[in-house]
Formats: sequence, structure tokens, C-alpha cells
Amino acid sequence: MAWFRKDRRGRRPAREKLEIPADAWDKCPKCGHVDIRERFERALEVCAECGHHRRIDAHAYIEFLADEGSFSELFDDLQSINPLNFEGYADRLARARRKAGLHDAVITGHAKLEGDDINLAVMVFGFMGGSMGSVVGEKIARLAKCSLHERVPLVIVSRSGGARMQEGVLSLMQLAKTSAMIAALKREVVPFISILTDPTTGGVSASFAMQGDINLAEPNAVIGFAGPRVIKQTIGQDLPDGFQTSEFLLDKGMIDAVVPRSELRSTTSRLLRMMQGR
Repeated sequence: MAWFRKDRRGRRPAREKLEIPADAWDKCPKCGHVDIRERFERALEVCAECGHHRRIDAHAYIEFLADEGSFSELFDDLQSINPLNFEGYADRLARARRKAGLHDAVITGHAKLEGDDINLAVMVFGFMGGSMGSVVGEKIARLAKCSLHERVPLVIVSRSGGARMQEGVLSLMQLAKTSAMIAALKREVVPFISILTDPTTGGVSASFAMQGDINLAEPNAVIGFAGPRVIKQTIGQDLPDGFQTSEFLLDKGMIDAVVPRSELRSTTSRLLRMMQGR
């Protein structure tokens, strides 16, 4: 009788073991919250627990700011050269182009935002730290000129480590060139909204990034000229808590609002309509 002896036949488990891919989960670097990778992506890389905003690439900003299929790139043929024959710069440019799949550290183009025309520039931190050389300055100046002639609002998303030292004074000249074009927009009352993300520093923060008619920033973004360590060594004093974060700058009146990434699109669209009397 089968129930009086042990049945040694192999049995299949009632449920098959599911193999979960190693990259299916992700972890917040700030609070340690673990969640499915897809949920982080749907939340635009913002942690659901602590609200930490992780860095995203330039194409992601274009994807959620511009209406679907509306972005048309401009000036993508411009490439940096090595005008000062800086040692190793040409090779570093070549590596950056291969890594980022772009010619330089900013993407510029025309798009629609909730049905309205805008000119949009997004800096690429993955290309030499989003540093501003001659090409970055030229592309932003040309885009601002398009906005001036077409009377189309300008939106720039900044993320940069500053001016590109390998181009020396040619890089520093871009501060003046971009600032001159932003001043022309102001004279002609063409709206310009600047969106500052983590980090926005150096020559970019010292020029067009802080010159918007309205300056918005993502939460806890590092914004400043020199780094905290350099400032502390220079003045010989401890810095306040939260120094150079977007919240600190908001409190000191340097920016106009801190806007979560999920609200950037609607906030920018609403502000542009108001600025145009609509």
C-alpha cells in the first residue's frame, strides 16, 4: 500500500523559481531605499522615499520637457578643435565624443512645450563635465539669436563644471558672448527661463545660467562659482549648513523657485504663458 511506505519518486515543485535579473532593482544613494528599477525610471530618477534627485542625462530632459516628437536639433555639426595645441586635448575630445555620442557638451534645438514653440538647450555633463568651451558658447549664442529673431522663448537646462580650461581665454570669452545675447533678449522682452540642475558651477553659473528672467532649480542642486572646499580655504571660515544648495540660494534671493523634477514641465509652460501675457 502506497501510504505505508515512503514514495521516493521525484516531485516537481508546485511553483517554479523565478529568476530575477540582477539589474531589476535599484537603490537610492541618499536614504538607501530599494525599489524596482522601472519605478525609479517612471519617477524621473527621483526617490519616492526621500525625494533625492539623481542626475539624468540631457536626452531625458529633452524627452520630458518637449512635446513628443517635437524636438528638432540645431547646430549639431559644430565641433571643438584644439586651438591652443593643449597637450592631450584632442585625444580627450575624441574619447568624450565616443562616450557621449555627441560632438560637444550641449544639445540645442527647437521644440514645443505643451503646444507652444520654444528654443531648448540642455547641457551634457557626460561630455567633459559639461564644461563650456567655444562650441558650447557658440551654440547657446546662436540659439539665443534664433529666439531673438523669431521672438520664441528660450529655455536652458544647465549642468556644468564651468569653463573649459583647455581652451584658455577662448573659453572665458564665451561668458561675455552668451551674456551679450541674453541681454539682447531682455531688451526685446523675449522670455528666457533658466533651469539649474546638479551641479551648475564655474563660468556657466557666472554667465547665462543665472541670468534668466526666471531662474528655477531642482531640489538640493549644487549651484555656485567655486567649490565649497576652495571657498573655505580662501576665507578661512566654516561654511553654513547647506551652503551652495538650491534651497540655500532660494533663501538668499539668488534663484526664484525650487521645483521638483516632476513639476518642471508644467511650471515652465505656465510661466512662459504668463510672461507672454497669456
